Amino acid sequence: MALLLAIDADPDERASWRALLQAELPDERLLDAPTEDVDIAIVANPPAGALAGLPRLRLIQSLWAGVDRLLADPTVPVDVPLARMVDPAMNEAMAETALWAVLALHRGFFDYAAQQRAGEWRVHAQRRADEVLIAVLGLGQMGRTVALRLAANRYPVWGWSTHDAAVAGVRSTVGEAALPATLAAADIVVNLLPLTRATNGLFGARRLAQMKPGAALVNLARGAHVVDADLVDALDSGWLRHAVLDVFHTEPLPPEHPFWRHPRITLLPHVAAQTDPRSAARVAADNVRAVRAGRAALHLVNRARGY
Repeated sequence: MALLLAIDADPDERASWRALLQAELPDERLLDAPTEDVDIAIVANPPAGALAGLPRLRLIQSLWAGVDRLLADPTVPVDVPLARMVDPAMNEAMAETALWAVLALHRGFFDYAAQQRAGEWRVHAQRRADEVLIAVLGLGQMGRTVALRLAANRYPVWGWSTHDAAVAGVRSTVGEAALPATLAAADIVVNLLPLTRATNGLFGARRLAQMKPGAALVNLARGAHVVDADLVDALDSGWLRHAVLDVFHTEPLPPEHPFWRHPRITLLPHVAAQTDPRSAARVAADNVRAVRAGRAALHLVNRARGY
């Protein structure tokens, strides 16, 4: 049996992944091309067809947290268990980014940065953290870590999810019927939802209008969650005061895109929580060892739900 590495990366990055995985799995054969004895595939944005025609395949292990591209690829076998990357190091990195964004929005630091560029000295009123309600949409591994980090910094946090997900110290709201009230209550909305058919385009005109006037949006999940033109309209009208965006429909963001120059948008180049190959290789290797020992892999994707 052998492992297929279907990793779309530059040669240096690919070599780094190979070295780390081989160190974790010294007795495994790591292949760059498919053969009939491949039974496990470790993947990162594999090209279409890369996983087809593998009769012994029994696990697909993604190196990325999001699996929407894999689920949308009709050549990925639907009868093979698919595991997503759940890496504690990535969860912590996401929590750091979310806390930075929330602090900067709460304390007006983006406004002060704009004032510096304009040569303007002006002091704004300062609210306490316990006066700023945060809604975290999506209470998976990342969402839970983010919600707990924000709550630990004295922010009142509401967590919204499509299914019950209790988090200590966080008010939980569940289901589509609860979403309008959650959006309407929050001063800052942090989106960490998986991208599914139901959440594609979630932040369009209808949902943006349900947000609290003067609220801010932090999108750290997927670019397709946001309808770009509707977000610009909500910011231009003053309905929303700011957006922090890490993900986009097209990446890199095209130079002509209006987000680049919008005074109420802060951009990150999809770096809110980068995969750390050192810890991610260990997570992937643990699943390989589990399957080899006859145990179920962890963090398997529910294909019906889309995550």
